[in-house]
Amino acid sequence: EADLIRDIRDLLKRTIIQATTQIRSNRIQKENCELDWSDKVETYHIDDKCVSYRTDSTNVQFHPSSVKFEENASTPKSWAQFSHDNISSAEQEKLASVQLRSLINNIIHDASEDLRMQRAAVNEAFDNRCRELDDAKYQLEQHLQQILKDIADEEANIVNLKKSIRDKEAHLKVAHTRLFDRSFRPNIELCRDEPQFRLISEVEELTVFLEALKRKLMESEQNLKNLEETRMKLEKEIAVKANSLFIDRQKCMSYRVRYPVDLEVASYK
Repeated sequence: EADLIRDIRDLLKRTIIQATTQIRSNRIQKENCELDWSDKVETYHIDDKCVSYRTDSTNVQFHPSSVKFEENASTPKSWAQFSHDNISSAEQEKLASVQLRSLINNIIHDASEDLRMQRAAVNEAFDNRCRELDDAKYQLEQHLQQILKDIADEEANIVNLKKSIRDKEAHLKVAHTRLFDRSFRPNIELCRDEPQFRLISEVEELTVFLEALKRKLMESEQNLKNLEETRMKLEKEIAVKANSLFIDRQKCMSYRVRYPVDLEVASYK
């Protein structure tokens, strides 16, 4: 559209220059016609005055120096030709002006039509782009809702894992304390009996289970961190899409509502 507007602007500039030249020519021809008309009016009054002279007129007298032909005097033929040339030139300028006005009207009409069609194409492109932005923003918002749900689930999972670790550590403390107290059994009573084997087996199982829970906790915390980073990225992308929509729909499209129509472009009428 920018290229089209530049082309139209250049065309209108050239037309304005041509119109300015034509106006200047019209003014020159107008001045010539007015001068010729003024001379003829003055001559008419002189001849009319001459017709009124009589032998008994009080304002007649001798003018011997006037009894001659002026060197710069015209002939009836040159006089008629001069008037004819003025009228002919005026008619030519008038015709040129009519043709120029017709050309200008056509240019304005064609330019207005081109701009209207281009405007419709750009508006359609804006509408399509806004729909694409709306769809992308909606998809991002849906994804964000799922991420927020995953974050809540992961946070709850971390809370449960920490509780499970505390519970298992409490059981491990009990087993350790039992083994510690049993290590003080005197003499022959310090026996590798079944409770001893059971306690040692319980400690080993609890230790393995706690290590697995702690690894799971680390994985969940890292996953939560990743989810939070994804959430921030999504919120940023949604904000960018919302800003793009605001610019295209609220700003650009609101300006284009005031786009000049054919009658406004041709307002000189």
